Amino acid sequence: MEWQGRRESDNVDDRRGSGGGGRGIAIGGGVSVLGVIICLILGVDPRVIFQGNPSNQVSYQQPPQSSQVQAEQKKFVSVVLADTEDVWHELFRKMGKSYREPRLVLFTGRVQSACGLASDAVGPFYCPGDSQVYIDLQFFEEMKTRFRAPGDFAQAYVIAHEIGHHVQNLLGVSQRVHEQRSRLSQAEANRLSVRLELQADFLAGVWAHHAQKSKHILQPGDLEEALRAANAIGDDRLQRQSRGYVVPDAFTHGTSSQRSRWFRLGFETGNVNKMEELFSRPYNEL
Repeated sequence: MEWQGRRESDNVDDRRGSGGGGRGIAIGGGVSVLGVIICLILGVDPRVIFQGNPSNQVSYQQPPQSSQVQAEQKKFVSVVLADTEDVWHELFRKMGKSYREPRLVLFTGRVQSACGLASDAVGPFYCPGDSQVYIDLQFFEEMKTRFRAPGDFAQAYVIAHEIGHHVQNLLGVSQRVHEQRSRLSQAEANRLSVRLELQADFLAGVWAHHAQKSKHILQPGDLEEALRAANAIGDDRLQRQSRGYVVPDAFTHGTSSQRSRWFRLGFETGNVNKMEELFSRPYNEL
């Protein structure tokens, strides 16, 4: 991925080294009541984000990093975030709307957000209560080692997916899904969560389409990196790794094939209007 020498976003808050220990801890009781309420109102299931979900939990040891490595990591994240800002400002302008930029928080170990206290076990997440994305960058190392999905564009896909959740929040999609989920069974509510997550994958692809069109960011093999990452974190694959079997009714993010399919569709079309197809198509056709 071509990223060096481009604009860096000012919306990165580097809190690495200030979050304390607790690597791989399941938090549970660390979530505030207010945080849970905010998540529920704005369409984020706090159980997915702040409980130790075996199918999505990651655990790793963090090797010490030099200040030079940390600075390079922050620069990369800042450039990718700036690219998302440029693309979404333009797409929102075409929709007759204004894009409100989120902040991105880098942390190690655990972090306090408006949605409560979270550890690195939950992986990257978006909190609608404060419109911020939270990432422990050691997750990218986990992508290389555990998920076998290395590459800087794979990392950019992860960031763009979380920004996709911010776009959903701004457009009112998250609120709409929450209102619908409250009237459904758990299995049906999970299916709505899958639609929401696949839509964030689609929006990540839309971003990549327009970033490539305007800035020519892709190098040979980059698209395959992102598709490999999307495939690696599908619910079916994660459940097989953790449980040894698959429970489709428990899916909350979509299968490997679904996640890579919708990212590719966003990348190929660049058409943000097609995001509504995630909620109009029959579930078995996603």
